[in-house]
Amino acid sequence: MLTRILIGIGMIVIGYFMAAKTNWFLDLLGPVEWAERHFVSDGSRLFYKLLAIVIIIFGIIVVTDLYDSIVGGFIALVF
Repeated sequence: MLTRILIGIGMIVIGYFMAAKTNWFLDLLGPVEWAERHFVSDGSRLFYKLLAIVIIIFGIIVVTDLYDSIVGGFIALVF
């Protein structure tokens, strides 16, 4: 249980810093060509911010231990 909480909080912190320091991540990882082609302007920055939001959401899901409910609910909805 403690490991799950620490991993989730780590994901939230990484997502926060990825959203707050997008330019640093852009310099570190480089531009994303797919995002530059498909998004209107500053595609890579928008991509990294959206990725950060997804990481934060997954971190919250891990901390609250909802991934079994969400995945199970999604599979029940699809099948």
